[in-house]
Amino acid sequence: MSLNEILENREGKTIVFTNGCFDILHKGHISYLNDAKDQGDILIVGVNSDSSVKRLKGEDRPVNKELDRQFMLENLKAVDAVAIFEEDTPYNLINSIQPDILVKGGDWKVEDIVGHDIVTAKGGIVKSLRFENGYSTTDLINKVQGRS
Repeated sequence: MSLNEILENREGKTIVFTNGCFDILHKGHISYLNDAKDQGDILIVGVNSDSSVKRLKGEDRPVNKELDRQFMLENLKAVDAVAIFEEDTPYNLINSIQPDILVKGGDWKVEDIVGHDIVTAKGGIVKSLRFENGYSTTDLINKVQGRS
């Protein structure tokens, strides 16, 4: 189902939203996305565009192009829809989706999660989910490049 179809048929369903670069998928990402999906009925993932990742992570990123990252995420069992956003944060995307639950990884304080104000203003929930230690895209890149 497309994002628009999901949003048009959301009645009675709990929509969960999360976001990230998801440049090189690893076990930590999969565990996190499974946990996010467990919070509700539908999981929508916002993915930073290539230009956004480059601004946030540096000129040598992303490793995988946005459409490839979108394809990989869309083909995970936990993920119901993926939306690419151009900005550095998903604030506008969150505002248009109006999720019931907003989640980020455990390195985020709940009150600092982008979109907290949007979700809580309509009675939604914002959560910081635990990260599985030992998994990092940056660490993987450094290992492949012989820098770790």
